[in-house]
Amino acid sequence: MVESTPSIVDQSTTLRDDYSRGVRAARALVHRLLKGLHHGAIELVEDGESRVYGSGEPIRVVVNDPRAYVAVVRGGSAGFGRSFVAGWWTCENLTDLVRVLVRALNRPLSHLDTWARAIAPVRDRLPQRRRRERPMDRGFIRAHYDLGNDFYQLMLDETMMYSCAYFSDPSMSLADASRAKLDRLARKLGIRPSDHVAEIGTGWGGLAVHFAEHYGCRVTSVTISDAQFDVARRRVEERGLADRVTILNLDYRDLGGHYDKVVSVEMVEAIGWRQLETYFATLQRLVTPEGLVAIQAITIDDAAYERAKWTEDFIKDLVFPGGFLPSLSALVKASSTSSALRVIDVEDIGRHYPETLSRWRANLAAHRAEVDTLGYPEDFHRLWDLYLGYCEGAFLERHISDLQVVFAGEAYRPKLGPTPFRVAP
Repeated sequence: MVESTPSIVDQSTTLRDDYSRGVRAARALVHRLLKGLHHGAIELVEDGESRVYGSGEPIRVVVNDPRAYVAVVRGGSAGFGRSFVAGWWTCENLTDLVRVLVRALNRPLSHLDTWARAIAPVRDRLPQRRRRERPMDRGFIRAHYDLGNDFYQLMLDETMMYSCAYFSDPSMSLADASRAKLDRLARKLGIRPSDHVAEIGTGWGGLAVHFAEHYGCRVTSVTISDAQFDVARRRVEERGLADRVTILNLDYRDLGGHYDKVVSVEMVEAIGWRQLETYFATLQRLVTPEGLVAIQAITIDDAAYERAKWTEDFIKDLVFPGGFLPSLSALVKASSTSSALRVIDVEDIGRHYPETLSRWRANLAAHRAEVDTLGYPEDFHRLWDLYLGYCEGAFLERHISDLQVVFAGEAYRPKLGPTPFRVAP
């Protein structure tokens, strides 16, 4: 006797039951994890019912769709981000929420970090599922930096620097803090009018223009973002700097010549961890043996590096496809393995990033109506609100930081002398 197949109605009921069981299980797991909070408090609100976990002033999280539980349990950080962008949950204090969650996850993640370090020698030798080619690199860059120059102009300051600023005084404007960061890099490199500087990662031309205007040097800068290339080249022409600044739409690996100094500000995060040695080999090829290289990089703690480089987190999933965060030891190891460049100076400026991110977020809030006129959908606003708040919380908890690292060529010999030359504006 042949068994009858379930009707469509029966199948739908089965799927609905499976979905309900999945939600219940995920909800129970999230609530159980929240019961373990020891630093901070979270108020979870769903269907008008409220539960508070932890101690202190609670951060209110409203669950609008129970699929949020499943997304977080199955997708981790990426599910956390996707469910927020979808509107399945809301929170008015994302920065503090991230801080509480980072503290709550420190211990369980430390166990995963230990395991990741143990298996790294084997896992790093596994073949890539998809080889990363140069057109893919351009696609990754365009996915973030080519969102629209008008959008970034509303978020950033007049320097158009999309990297950690340096607030020597908390009352400084964001633009002045961005210039202070550039001056700090220039002093570390000892930039002089006779120098020819290579910049890896142009951005919108802020560094190249500032170095040429205020230090009198020549700058050759490369980018693979079409949108940034157009703006940077126009800024150079408008400032009358075409004789000193050259902007190239070119992969940094294809740049030729030799340069007195090389600088790269928060670009290394875009290359992928497998390309670190290629990156440093290229830097050595470009800089003279007596020259200096300065890198500013968002970094992750050494202990978490091996786990993080294999994890598809919220930032990699929705904001910076193809990106990664190096650790200081990863940078030093790659430089010593693939080049003769050696570290001569390290400064952690990560404490300045929360303020930078807060200013960017405030700019977007102040220009919300103008951003709307650019045609971005509501989920785009949610994505950027979470992205900036997420990063701010991570920096405040020192889960990630920002380093300025100076490397010297093999023939570099330091000398005592006056501070670097600076041209009057």
